[in-house]
Parts: sequence; structure tokens; C-alpha cells
Amino acid sequence: MTTELRRLRNYINGEFRDAADGRTIDVVNPANGEVYATSPLSGPADVDAAMEAAAAAFPAWRDSTPAERQKVLLKIADAFEERAEDLIAAEVQNTGKPVALTASEEIPPMVDQIRFFAGAARMLEGRSAGEYMEGLTSIVRREPVGVCAQVAPWNYPMMMAVWKFAPALAAGNTVVLKPSDTTPASTVLMAEIIGQIVPKGVFNVVCGDRETGKAMVEHPTPAMASITGSVRAGMQVAESAAKDVKRVHLELGGKAPVVVFEDTDIDKAVEDISVAGFFNAGQDCTAATRVLVHESIHDEFVAALAKAASETKTGQPDDEDVLFGPLNNANQLKQVTGFIDRLPAHAKVQAGGHRVGDKGYFYAPTVVSGLKQDDEIVQNEVFGPVITVQSFTDEAQALEYANGVEYALASSVWTKDHARAMRMSKALDFGCVWINTHIPLVAEMPHGGFKKSGYGKDLSGYGFEDYTRIKHVMTSLG
Repeated sequence: MTTELRRLRNYINGEFRDAADGRTIDVVNPANGEVYATSPLSGPADVDAAMEAAAAAFPAWRDSTPAERQKVLLKIADAFEERAEDLIAAEVQNTGKPVALTASEEIPPMVDQIRFFAGAARMLEGRSAGEYMEGLTSIVRREPVGVCAQVAPWNYPMMMAVWKFAPALAAGNTVVLKPSDTTPASTVLMAEIIGQIVPKGVFNVVCGDRETGKAMVEHPTPAMASITGSVRAGMQVAESAAKDVKRVHLELGGKAPVVVFEDTDIDKAVEDISVAGFFNAGQDCTAATRVLVHESIHDEFVAALAKAASETKTGQPDDEDVLFGPLNNANQLKQVTGFIDRLPAHAKVQAGGHRVGDKGYFYAPTVVSGLKQDDEIVQNEVFGPVITVQSFTDEAQALEYANGVEYALASSVWTKDHARAMRMSKALDFGCVWINTHIPLVAEMPHGGFKKSGYGKDLSGYGFEDYTRIKHVMTSLG
């Protein structure tokens, strides 16, 4: 018996559509490796239609009051709560994530983040009006930038879509959003939900591959391009956007250092770090992937971390006591496997280091020690359930190792010494520094990196302001 595949469609100008030329992509459930749906492989005609719709809808949405936009976003948040089971089911097919963790760790923060930006719509702040030249009054206006081309990743398809559209809509922009080609299902469902609330053309979803995303960024209509993805993809977007001076918002890779000093409570640190490193199969730009441990506790820490890894479970979405599901796709499994296969002779796999089963894209929680700063696995983003461990002698060397990568998104420091924690938080060259914890995020605080981790902020008032432009208005008093 053949199961009929789901047929996902683009959402453009308030209606669902196939790609103009009828092309599709197979969508695979990573928990079993089986095709469960087809998605449009959108081309230039589809991008044109979405951009035209967003541009036509922009003037009315721009001119709506903050209170009206707030009301719409609050309705979206309520609708997401009401449709939570449907969203979870779509996301689990997208990603193979554990059902229980998707329900507890993704839906509540998503809804909270939408409500935060609903409030932010009414809280724009700026310089006070004043006479900075005699006889003339100046005011500063914050305005929406226009149509936003947004590209979301496959590691958190739902949540990253929220991080994109919520601040953009709250600020009065219209949106054309492209999900990853491997995870379109939950975004298409979001379009169904949002489309019942916003005016047509305000929110559009175009499915497709890299070429689709490229066509969106290169299109003349958007005033801003926002992407969460790889450094390579971000560089391509920045280059394309430069041709017509689009605004660019980039949240790219990470290689978070986790600096553990000798006075740390080892048991608690290991428990928290292992979760922060393995959650979502390590497919998180802020994951605790690169542990730096003081030499005096190195061996004890590595043994405890390897034990924690061996006790951490991966499995099917409905399995009990599972911390994470599969890697998202076959290419990602190949990438993670390649890093382990290419380990230098001085490295030692303390736990894991292998695929789990032959169905789906599961990989064992892995700990690798004995590494040097210039090793490939230390310098490059693995994006899998792999934690590396290095030893350091003092604070200066810890900082040298921590800052000695091209990424600069997130980091953490583990110590009971408050002064040392403050010194480290100042010197660590990362957009976020956690102290004695790793990975908590709140809507009120900014998320974004430096260096090759990109620029621009998600979440917070800073993230909201990224979707606005500043205009000076001066009037004569005469």
C-alpha cells in the first residue's frame, strides 16, 4: 500500500499556490529517512508574485497604528497556542525532534516572543523633540523599512520563522519568508494560521532551494534581507544585497566556548553543559560545543562528561527519556561523520563517535578530548551532538583559546569567582556571555554575534529596531 504524499504549497497574496512551473522538491522525515511530502521548488515567477503582493500590501500595513499591529500579533500568538498540537506535529515531521520537548521548549517561547513584539510595536523610543538650532524644531521618526526578504534555517524552523516575521510585522513591514527546503511543513502551516488574521499580502511564504533564496535576495523589491544560516550563505547574501544596497541582517554560525575554571562545581557544570551541547542534536548556533577546562580538573571533567554522554539518549520522536532526535538530513549526517572520521591521531573519542541505527539520521552523543587549537573540529562548526574538550593552564590561555576562532556568537564562563567572571565577560569576544549557565534565551534580551557569526540582533528591542529606519524631520518655527 502506497501512502499518499502531503502536498505543500506556497502562500502568496492570501492564497495557496503551486510553483508557477509546477516543479517540486521531496521532503524527507529525518527520523525514518522517508519522503512524506512534496514542496514547491519556486522560481523567479513565484518570487516576483510574492514580492508584488508584499509591496502592494505595504502602504496600508505601514500606515496601520501600532495598536492595530499589536492586536494582530496577539491574535497570532493566541492562534498558535490553539493550534499547538498541529504545529508540533508538523515540526516533528520536519525535524524528527522529540514530541514532548517540542511542546515544552518551543511552543511557549514562540508564543511569548510574538507577544513581546506585539508590545514592542507600541514602545518605540527615540530622542526627544527639541530646538537644536534657533527657530527650528527637530524630531526623529522611526519607520518600517518596507518589504523584507527572510530566509529561515532547518534547525528550528518554527522558532526562527517567529524571530523573522514577528519583529518585521510589528514594525509595519511586509514579509516574504522562505523556509529551508528540508523543513517547509511547519512554516506552510504558520501561513495558514497567520493568513486568517493579517491582510492579504502582508505575510507570504515561498518554498524552494538555495536558488529561490538567492532570487529573493537579489530581487529589486525588498528593502531588507534577513537570513539565519551558514557563514557561506551569509557571505553570499551580503554580496548579493550590496549590489542594490539592501539592508542585511545575518545570524550565522557559532562555535561557543565553554570556559570551566578549577573552582567550578563539576557535577552541576557537566549536567548543564551536556544538555546545552546535545540538545537538538547539537544543531544550535549557541550549543555548548567547545569546552575549555582548567588543567587541574581536566581528567575528572572529561570522565564525567563522557559518562553523561553515554547516558544521554537519542531516538524516535515518541520515545521516552530522549533528549534529542536525528540530524536534519543526510548531508548533515555526512558532515558530522566526516569530522569524526578525519580526527587527528592525538584526538581521543571518549564517548559516541558513531551513527545510531540504520533508519533515519541519528548520531550518538559524542565527546572528543586531546585536541589542539588549530584542529579542524575545534575551528569549524560541526552542528551535531559533538562536544570537544581542551585543557588550559591559566586565564590568559583560556581567553586565547576561547577567542581564537572565526565565530563570535555565544560563550559561557563557569566559576565561583565573581571578579574573574566579570573579567572574562568583558574580554570574551562574543555577542552573548553566560555565567554558570549556557543557552537560556529570553525575548527581552538581544541575540546576535560578531565576526563571522554575522551582524544584527534577534529578539529584544534591539532586534525590533533593526526592522526600522530613522528619519530626521526639521520644521521652522517662523
